[in-house]
Amino acid sequence: MEVSVGEQKRWLSGIIMVVSVSFVAAVRPLSHGLTRPPPGTEKLTALFPHVAFDDEFTEFYGGENVRRVDNGSAVNLVLDKLSVFPKNHDEIDFELLGHEKQKEWVLQTNIYADGIVSTGREEKFYLWFDPTEDFHEYSILWNDHHITFLVDNIPIREVNHSEVMRAYPSKPMSIHSTIWDGSDWATRGGKKPINYDYAPFVASLRNFELRGCASNGREPGPSCYGGTGGHEGLLDPVDGREFATLSEEQRSGLAWARNGFMFYSYCDDAKRFTVMPPECSVRR
Repeated sequence: MEVSVGEQKRWLSGIIMVVSVSFVAAVRPLSHGLTRPPPGTEKLTALFPHVAFDDEFTEFYGGENVRRVDNGSAVNLVLDKLSVFPKNHDEIDFELLGHEKQKEWVLQTNIYADGIVSTGREEKFYLWFDPTEDFHEYSILWNDHHITFLVDNIPIREVNHSEVMRAYPSKPMSIHSTIWDGSDWATRGGKKPINYDYAPFVASLRNFELRGCASNGREPGPSCYGGTGGHEGLLDPVDGREFATLSEEQRSGLAWARNGFMFYSYCDDAKRFTVMPPECSVRR
């Protein structure tokens, strides 16, 4: 199932997006064993306005399996046997991968350019909570300075824009939210396919927050400046100075997440790369 923000001709060249997601399935996984609380960080997403699903999103495909709830403020994406879809695009991903019984959920982050999967830059994390128990915020900040992935406002990954980072996404993009069958690769390399005896599987999304520069695919639209809650005329996630780097507090959260929960990075995968991508030599 897939939904996208705006019409197909409306693209975003810089964005922060918050999606609260709860996956409802017949089997409950164990959460990661660490009980320590995450470090406190400023609530970056509080700067951005909520938008209703009906205001900014359209159904790309899925039909009856895209179900609006709570008067259009949230949406459920349903995967069952009936729902079993431009290639030259850039992509920035959050992916909650399937799990086996009594195994931990895995959150994968990825970027790639020009529709070439081999340029993917994957990193995988365990979570400090069970994502099926309640809604959580999964956010992406993307501008010309860096890409930052955040979970509940805690940075878990930063990708800096530099000459060596050749796979840095630069095309105008839109937002897509999907649920799909990744049995051919996602769980133990495809050894554990999805069991539709437990269907339907539901991804529930709500509390969308976003800000960016609109583009028609050839040139940027109006200025990104503008905001709410006392930030009118100041909020610019594309060129704003406050979004160009992470604060000291955010860097502390980044180190906490990566040291405690990241278990795979493409930069450590010698089996995949005989020659490591150039940005791996300068990564933080």
